[in-house]
Amino acid sequence: MTDHVQLNPGASSWRWCGHDTSKASASSAVLDFHRTLPSYGRTPLHSLSALAAELGLGRVMLKDESDRFGLPSFKILGASYGVFRAVADKLDIPVTDHSPSLELLGSEARSHGLTLVTCTEGNWGRAVARMAKHLGIPTKIFVPSFMPVTTQALIRREGAELVVVNGNYDDGVAAAKQEAANDGSLLVMDFGWEGYEIIPQWVVDGYSTMLNESDEQVVEHTATHSVTHAFVPVGVGSIAQAVTQHFKDSRRTTGHAKVITVEPTTAASLKTSLESGTMSSIPTEDTIMCGMNCGTVSTTAWPILEDGVDASVIVTDVEAHQAVQDLKTLGVDAGPCGAATLAALRRAVLDKGDELGLNQNSVVVLYCTEGPREYEIPKITSSG
Repeated sequence: MTDHVQLNPGASSWRWCGHDTSKASASSAVLDFHRTLPSYGRTPLHSLSALAAELGLGRVMLKDESDRFGLPSFKILGASYGVFRAVADKLDIPVTDHSPSLELLGSEARSHGLTLVTCTEGNWGRAVARMAKHLGIPTKIFVPSFMPVTTQALIRREGAELVVVNGNYDDGVAAAKQEAANDGSLLVMDFGWEGYEIIPQWVVDGYSTMLNESDEQVVEHTATHSVTHAFVPVGVGSIAQAVTQHFKDSRRTTGHAKVITVEPTTAASLKTSLESGTMSSIPTEDTIMCGMNCGTVSTTAWPILEDGVDASVIVTDVEAHQAVQDLKTLGVDAGPCGAATLAALRRAVLDKGDELGLNQNSVVVLYCTEGPREYEIPKITSSG
C-alpha cells in the first residue's frame, strides 16, 4: 500500500539563512513593484472555523488566490516580477526603487524587438502573456498536447502565440529552450536547471507578496497566534520554495511553521526525491491537478525543499475533487490544484497527525493557488 505522507524529521530544526543585506528589503521592493500593476489588491484569507472543528484543529485559514490581478491564480505574482527583472536585465537597464517604469521598460523592449518564450501547463503561460501585454511585446508559449482547448483559448486571449507540442510538459520545455536558442528570444520559466537559475529565483521572489499579505491577515484574524503549519502545492517547486524560505527564515520573529507540500499521486516528483535523497525526474500521468503535472523539481527549489519541507503528501484526483466540493460548501470556489491543500490536510491529520503536531493548538494556513475551472470529474474506484 502506498504511503501517502513522507515525513522529513530534520526539517523541524532547519532554518533558511540564504538572505543577505540586499535581500533583507527585497520583499518590500517586490510589493512596491506589484502595486504599480493595474488592479493590485490583497487577496482574501478565509477563516474555516467549521473545518477546524471537524478536524480537531485550533484554526484553519485559507489564502484564496482565485482572483489575483484579474487572473485565477497566484502565478501572475511570480510571472510579473520575473519578466520585469528578466527584461530589464536583458536590456542592461538598472532596477532601482520605482525604476524603470512599465512604460519605459516596454518601450525599450519593443525598440530592441524583444520576444518572450515559455512553456506552460496553463496558469503560468497566461500570466506571462498578461505581463507581456502590459509591456506591449510578443510572447510565444509552448503547451503540451493534452491541454484542454478551453485553457488554450484563455492563453490566446491574452495575445500570445500558442504552439501545441506533441508530447508532455517536459517536451514543451525542451521545445521552448530550442526556440530561445534559435532566435534569441528571452526564455522566461518558473523553474531552474543547471545554467538557468537567476530568472526562476526572481519568480520565487515575486511570491513574497502573497506570503507577506497572509502574515498580516493571520494577525488580523487571530490577534496573537502565529502559523504552525503551512500547506502548499508543489508543481515544479517554485511556490513551495517561496513558502519554505518564508516560514523557515532564520530572521522570523513570529515562529517557524511546519511546511507540508502536496502533489498528485501521478506526479510525485518531490516525494520521490525526498524518499531517495536525491533530485529525481519521474514519468507522470494525467491528472485533474494539471498545474502540478510536473516530473522534475526545479534545481533552485530542490536544496530548500530537501532541507526545509517537514512532510510531503500525495493525493488522488478523487481526493482533490472532493476537496473542491468541500470548499464550495464553505463558500470558497477553487480548482483542483488549489483545493489539493485541503485534501493534503485531511490526509496528514489522518495518517500522521500526531507526528506533525496537528492538534487543538494548531494554526494552519492552506495556500489555495487556483480558482475554479472545468475538469473531468474523476470516477471513484475500489482503490480510491
